[in-house]
Order: sequence, then C-alpha cells, then structure tokens
Amino acid sequence: MAAADQGSSPTVPGVTVVGPPVPRSEEVLTAAALAFVADLHRTFDGRRRELLAARRERRAEIARTGTLDFLPHTADVRSGDWQVAPAPRALTDRRVEITGPTDRKMVVNALNSGAKVWLADFEDATAPTWENVVSGQVNLTDAFEGRIDFTSAQGKTYTLKPAAELATVVVRPRGWHLDERHLIVDGAPVAGAFVDFGLYFFHNAARLIAKGEQDPNSGPYFYLPKTESHLEARLWNEVFTHAQAALGIPHGTIRATVLIETITAAFEMDEILYELRDHAAGLNAGRWDYLFSLVKNFRDGGERYVLPDRNTVTMASPFMAAYTRLLVRTCHRRGAHAIGGMAAFIPSRKDPEVNAAALVKVRADKEREAGGGFDGSWVAHPDLVPVARACFDAVLGERPHQKENPGSPEPVTPAHLLDVAGAGGSCTRAGLHNAVQVGIRYIEAWLRGLGAVAIFHMMEDAATAEISRSQIWQWIHNGVLLADTGEKATAELVRRLVAEELAQLEAESGPQAYAAGRWTEAAALFEQVALAEDFPDFLTLPALALID
Repeated sequence: MAAADQGSSPTVPGVTVVGPPVPRSEEVLTAAALAFVADLHRTFDGRRRELLAARRERRAEIARTGTLDFLPHTADVRSGDWQVAPAPRALTDRRVEITGPTDRKMVVNALNSGAKVWLADFEDATAPTWENVVSGQVNLTDAFEGRIDFTSAQGKTYTLKPAAELATVVVRPRGWHLDERHLIVDGAPVAGAFVDFGLYFFHNAARLIAKGEQDPNSGPYFYLPKTESHLEARLWNEVFTHAQAALGIPHGTIRATVLIETITAAFEMDEILYELRDHAAGLNAGRWDYLFSLVKNFRDGGERYVLPDRNTVTMASPFMAAYTRLLVRTCHRRGAHAIGGMAAFIPSRKDPEVNAAALVKVRADKEREAGGGFDGSWVAHPDLVPVARACFDAVLGERPHQKENPGSPEPVTPAHLLDVAGAGGSCTRAGLHNAVQVGIRYIEAWLRGLGAVAIFHMMEDAATAEISRSQIWQWIHNGVLLADTGEKATAELVRRLVAEELAQLEAESGPQAYAAGRWTEAAALFEQVALAEDFPDFLTLPALALID
C-alpha cells in the first residue's frame, strides 16, 4: 500500500490518510470532514466491535442448537401498537429502484433511468479501492450540484435530465464488518460504514435539505446492509442521532431502509424497525445475501439445511416466500415501505431470444411482488425500469404505495423460515461448475476495482460470489452427491473445475489478455474462501489486502 501525498491531506490530530493519491480528494478529505468521521469512530467503534463479537457468539449458539426463534425478551415490541415516522415526500413512491456503484457513468445513467430511487452503492457493487471510495463521493456531490457528465470511449456524452425527472439518491454504506484501511484514527482503521456515511452526510446533508425546499426528491437517505440484529440497528440509530446533532440537522431528517439479507435479521424485523422508528423508511428483501447468510449460519446443521443449486431457489420457494410474506406484513403494520428484490438481468442488444426468455421471468417476478403487497422493487439495468414499473403500475395505479394492504394472512413460523429442504431441487455438477465460473470471474473483476460485473447476462455483485463459494463449502462439508453425475462434491473436484475454467478463460481471451488480468490471484482467493477447513465469514475480508 503506497502512502498518499500528505501535502494533499489536511492535518487532523490522530488521523492519518494512507493510500494512493486520488484526483480531487482534497474536496472530500477536508479537515472538518475527517474530524467528523474521526468523531464517529471514537464515539461508536467500541460498540461496533462488541456487536461483531456478538455475531460470533450467536453463530456458535446456532451451531449448538441447530435452530433460530423469535426473541422472547422482545415480544412486547412485536405485539405493541407503534409505527415508524411517516415517509418524506421523496420516499413516498418507490415503485421502481435501480441499483449500482457510484462511478461517473452509473451516476448519470441511474439518475436518468426513470426509476423513483437510485441506490448509490458503496457496498456490494463497489470494490473498495481508495479511488472508488473517494471518487464516488466526488461524483455524488457533482451530481447534486448539476455539474456531472460522462463521455464514453466511443464519444457518446451522457448528461443529467432536468432535476424533476431524476431519481432520489439513497446511499448504501459498507456493512459493520468492513474496515477502511486507508483511513487510520488513533492507530486503528476506521469502519468503512463510518467513512461512507460520514463523508456523504457531512458534505451533502445540508445541501440536500436546501435542495429539498425546491426539489422534493432530495434528502439524506440511506440503505443499511448486512444487519444481523436489532442491536446493530440501534447502533445505526445512535449514529444518526449523533450525526444530526453534530451538524445541526433536525432529528429524524435521516431516513434509512434496512436490507433484511441475513437469516438472523429475518427473526427481528419488528425490532429493527422499532429501533430505527424515528429514522426508518422500510425494509428490503435481499435474495443472494439472505441465502448466503442461511448457509453460513447453518453450514453444520446437516442435510436439512443443504441448499440446492442456487439458480433453482427462487423467491417463490416456500422458505423464501415465508420470508417475504413476513417482511410485507411487518412493514405495512408499522407504516413502512416493503421493497422487493433484484432483477439482475442485463438485456442483450444481440440476442433477442435470451431477452425474451429473461423478460418473461423478470415480469413474473415483479408481478408476484406487486401482487404480494410490496411497494416497489429493484432492477440492475435501466432497460428493466419500464418492465418493473408496468407491473407495479398495474397494482398501484395512481397510489404511491399499498401500505394499506396487510399482506398474506398465512402464518410464518420459525419452521417456515428455516424449511430449506422444502425448496426441493437438487445439487448438480452443472450447479457446481456455475458457482466456480461466477465466483472466479467476479473476484477477478473485483481485484481490478470493479464491484458490479456482467456475467452470463446478469449483473453480479459481491453477494453472488458469496453464495457461490459458500454453497461449494457446504456441499463439500456435507458430502453431497451430485444428482446429474453421481460424483461426490469434493475439494479435489472443485480444484479441477477451477483449473479447467482458467484454461478456458485463457483460450477465450488469448494469452496476452489473460496475462493482463488477475486470474491466478482470483482463483487462489476463490479456493481459499470456498475450500478452507474453517468457513471464512466474508470473502471480502481476505480480499482487501489485494487491492489499493
């Protein structure tokens, strides 16, 4: 890791910026902004680390008991008659949301996409190089100031539409588990969450509030990833309260939507909304990370928790349907938005048959969500915005949401949420091969600084790589027999598939292009996180040492 040009970094007691120089970093890493982030670190990092330790303790308890249940000591919260704060105008209609990283082209295309909301992603869709972290902040501020554009290599120029036509920006900072090793306070790395939230809020909260007086599509809004308990939501609420007070922003101005993408959080939806009730905007159903969390937590739970090929597990699978029913019911009872999952398909300009087949599935998925009570949903590509919008328009009409819809009355019990075996399906060599292909291709791109990657007509992010490698780990450690070949899933078989994939990639791209990539490192990291004896909690943790 190279030291940054200290001449471009302001002097703040106890704060050291380390990393490669980034253009315009002086606009982001001001003395005041760094002091604000350092204050968040000093005030809350001890509690963050306690909660990360609590995750490990809970995982050990799951390994011991083989199950989960709703928390007995928070029963009064689940039965209580309370609601979250009313949604601000900018977050009242969320029928279509687009997601993507904060690179300059994506900023323009996402804001212009016709979606109601853009999830500006510093988390799973961003490889956290220091350049990506800092330039993403620059790009967002430029967008709010109306001075952003982008010219492609082909000479095409992208500029912003009028403000009234732009999507509302909702920023997703990194999860609690990731450190930002390029920013050191008192000798310790600052949490990526504090960096992403802190820099964005410091530079833009007042600007967004001022804009909101003329433009109702503005405000300091956030998506919160990887939350595992209501205590983690409580910490975010404390951070929000502290940050608003520090900058003189009225309490409750911040609004946050929490991704229910861990199995433990699924058992605490009411409690999570309650902890954030002054700042809560809704909950979101995150498919791949949810499956990854289930595998991670129940990886030693035996055959009944073995997940079949990930591509055969849809949101209509019984245990996933139970999770979404509970999410809609919980949100609407509490006056919060229920936001559905991702349509990750990337339309092809060259293959109409692929498009036609995929769009049938996308449309069915969005119709199911709208019919099931969701107030909106995610897409990964601008071409899918009208498809998703049509599905929600058909149900919502002129209404901005359907919070009056209580959702399905069908019961949701712990057994329903944990009924992985009820999904059916099988474990196959084809599925194993696909997991290897996607995992290696994604990690290689991530090591080059790309967090959102087109693979086999799908826009993939870190969550896809996580479920791919965790599924391989689970199959091997449970001695799974592959249904299509009768082979046993073993580390040796996976290594053979990895070698075959690398040979195929070199043949496809040619020796020179292959050598210019980071395929060998990607394959080694993939084998490390998929084949290790002890399950690594997140593949991004060992990967961080491999990027600048």
